[in-house]
Amino acid sequence: MNSALFFLRVARGLVIALTFCLVSAVAARSQQPQQQQPPDTDLAADEIIQILQENPEVLSDAKAEIVSQLQNRGYSVSARDITDQRLFEEIRSDDRVRHVMSDALKQRGFANADQSASQAAPAPTPGGGRASPSPAPTPGEGGTGKRSSEDTGRPSIQEQYPLRNLPAMRDLYTQAVNAPAQLERFGVALFRNSVAAAEKNRDRSPSDVPVGPDYIIGPGDELLVEYWGRTTQRLQLTVDREGRVLLPEAGGVIVAGRTLADAEQIIQRLLTRQFRDITVDVTLGRLRTVRVYVVGDVKNPGAYDISSLSTPLNAIIAAGGPTTTGSYRLVRHIRGKKVVEEVDLYDLMLKGVSSAGVHIDSGDSILVPPAGPQVTVAGAVRRPAIYELHDEKTLDQILDLAGGVPVTGELKNVKVERVEAHQRKEMLNVNLPQNGGPSEAADAFKRIEIRDGDTVTVSPILPYTNQVVYLQGHVFRPGKYPFKPGLKVTDLVSSFSDLLPEPADRAEIVRLHPPDLSPNVIAFNVRDVLDKKTSAPELQPFDTIRVFGRYDADAPKVSIYGEVLRPGEYPLSERMTAVDLVRAAGGFKRSAFTETADLSSYSVVNGEKVEMEHRQVPIGKALEGTPDADVVLKPGDVLTIGQIGGWSDIGGAIAITGEVLHPGRYGIQRSERLSEILKRAGGFTAEAYPYGAILERAQVRELSARSRSELVANLQGQAALGTRTASGAIPKPNQDLINRLKEIPANGRIVIHITPDISQWQNTPFDVEVRPGDSLFIPKRPNFVMVAGQVYSPSAITYAAGKHAGWYLQQAGGPTSIANKKDIFVVKANGSVVGKGSGQWWSGSVTSTTLQPGDTIFVPDKVSGSGMLKNAGLYIQLLSGVAVAASVIRTF
Repeated sequence: MNSALFFLRVARGLVIALTFCLVSAVAARSQQPQQQQPPDTDLAADEIIQILQENPEVLSDAKAEIVSQLQNRGYSVSARDITDQRLFEEIRSDDRVRHVMSDALKQRGFANADQSASQAAPAPTPGGGRASPSPAPTPGEGGTGKRSSEDTGRPSIQEQYPLRNLPAMRDLYTQAVNAPAQLERFGVALFRNSVAAAEKNRDRSPSDVPVGPDYIIGPGDELLVEYWGRTTQRLQLTVDREGRVLLPEAGGVIVAGRTLADAEQIIQRLLTRQFRDITVDVTLGRLRTVRVYVVGDVKNPGAYDISSLSTPLNAIIAAGGPTTTGSYRLVRHIRGKKVVEEVDLYDLMLKGVSSAGVHIDSGDSILVPPAGPQVTVAGAVRRPAIYELHDEKTLDQILDLAGGVPVTGELKNVKVERVEAHQRKEMLNVNLPQNGGPSEAADAFKRIEIRDGDTVTVSPILPYTNQVVYLQGHVFRPGKYPFKPGLKVTDLVSSFSDLLPEPADRAEIVRLHPPDLSPNVIAFNVRDVLDKKTSAPELQPFDTIRVFGRYDADAPKVSIYGEVLRPGEYPLSERMTAVDLVRAAGGFKRSAFTETADLSSYSVVNGEKVEMEHRQVPIGKALEGTPDADVVLKPGDVLTIGQIGGWSDIGGAIAITGEVLHPGRYGIQRSERLSEILKRAGGFTAEAYPYGAILERAQVRELSARSRSELVANLQGQAALGTRTASGAIPKPNQDLINRLKEIPANGRIVIHITPDISQWQNTPFDVEVRPGDSLFIPKRPNFVMVAGQVYSPSAITYAAGKHAGWYLQQAGGPTSIANKKDIFVVKANGSVVGKGSGQWWSGSVTSTTLQPGDTIFVPDKVSGSGMLKNAGLYIQLLSGVAVAASVIRTF
């Protein structure tokens, strides 16, 4: 079996152990007391998996801890055996794994601020230890698990104490504690899996089971007799109640009570007397069944019909296995009033051999008595579980049952918690030689008596590595390195080839000073050490050497913006010039103004304030190599490359459609006017109606859309302040206004006043400047006036020269009973609006306005309400009228 398949079996059978491993991977480094989380705050399985996928460092830690814990328990598992898919399946399928993983991730800050448990500062723990917050990866180590002050409202532990995140500190802050796993009785998994397999293979034929020559034949067995030679025949013979089978030409022969091998010899001898020159072969066909009674502490006691080849173990599996109080060590096989054998199931589970040597006969009984004395073995042993005692009496025998103590267990720290019968609990001290080895410990264990109810706990060795130093940061090979007296920094970093590209000169040694191992920082210059300008610092155990990159060490930077291919910040190298910065930024764009560039320099005056200076750099000449044209940059300098004047106008055009001689899209230059564009388009056609020309601009449309959005927001805000219904919905009148307002398209029209004779208005205030993206539509001359809104017959009325708006209203039947006669307005063909507040252009009422072809009279509805709602209703109807007028003009 390969290691991957082996791990899958182990992981499936040890869900509790896997749960512990997951906790250890992301949270067990912090042993601070955990706040109780309500069950409804657990992260979903998909959320946990997403966090692990987005944070490879956390996922890698989880896998490494799983491998470590399983190897400590004696399983041959490597990191390659644990796939992401396998780990994610456990999180999805097992609620315990998901719950523990959710808590662990929350402790590390991977949750919303309202769901995350707040992290406390280190506090003393019982026994003199110190609790540590779970460390989060720093930017130099990868990952994004660190909580920031923005998430929690206060600085995280790493922000308050940055040195706490050292690898040495993480190792030293890891307490040597055992998993708080709920142990189960040893052997439960065997019967749980065996019963499941028996249920799956319930319909399997007994004839599929191989039978040896020592099988004892009994009534009900079926013999298959085949012979060939001069004559050939195949016989199926069933042993009758008298133990006989009938052979052709030979009569009956008793085979019951004989082995299969003996029966074959007898049958062969009898048949060869009757048939000469034949070969005989006898095999067993269908096996007989026997009835056995399984009683005692089993899950389903009763009578069971099982194969005659079955053993007491098969009978117990058929009955569902022992209960939680049933014995695994003293199963009795009873025939009549005699105990045929006593079976110890631990022989099978621990040694792979079954002590049951007698097959079951009909009428036999299998008795599972109550369990005997039990001992719990926990901690750093290969098989932590609850074990039932039989002949075991000493500590060494108990540890053998648990698979022994792996190399990660501390033999000098074995604790025995004893229950004084019906009185109290007490802790025993296991006295071991101070300088003794494993053999001395084994001798001492033989002298320690174990009793019913004892709990044996083997503590793990200290989790940190002694005599070690750490290399971290901007290096090719970070990690742990062995310490030896006289070790120096140059023994770990011997040259620049050991450093990643662009290292900083700054580096440091973080040293832990005894007796309390408080961290202290010793800075040194990497370049000076490698160039042997200064002596290399000597190291001590648990030192951490940190080498910084240029971007990590507050390196000086310069910036370039404007017309270059890659604007942004760049590290300032030695003697870097403006030309060097331009080249690093990819060079100029085609739009760059290359004659001069603006350079802003900053200087600190007396360490008190910053002063800025602007100067022009002849960047074009500097690129050509002109002496003294280039300048050396200082930290913080900003170089700006300007744009050629008018570059943004390149490619600008206006679209002209409608009644001009040459419609199309025309390129324009800055400050070009409408009259010039119309002349380039050949002027107006004979049917053109310049009075109704529509000039649209994108910027105007954007302003119109923004104004409409603000009105919608105001209407919604007014409803939210006190006019909502009891259900929380916006009242229907308000919602109707909002819906109507959203349906009206934004208007980008600019009102212009032009006539067919271009020379009359050329170079006057009416000759507007055109902009890139504008569109001009010249309609045909219409022969009607449009009457819309609340009139009895909305329609287009044939134009009559000199008639006023009142006359056209009468032609359309006049206003209806729900019309708002006071607010009638006229939308002129050129886009201007005449209303009751437009007295500066006309005298009298709106209905006395003399109309032109293409004008539109709009009679609005009566608007209920007051204040903002009424004004909004009128505004919406005005926008509707303007939209109707524009669509009418475009139609002709």
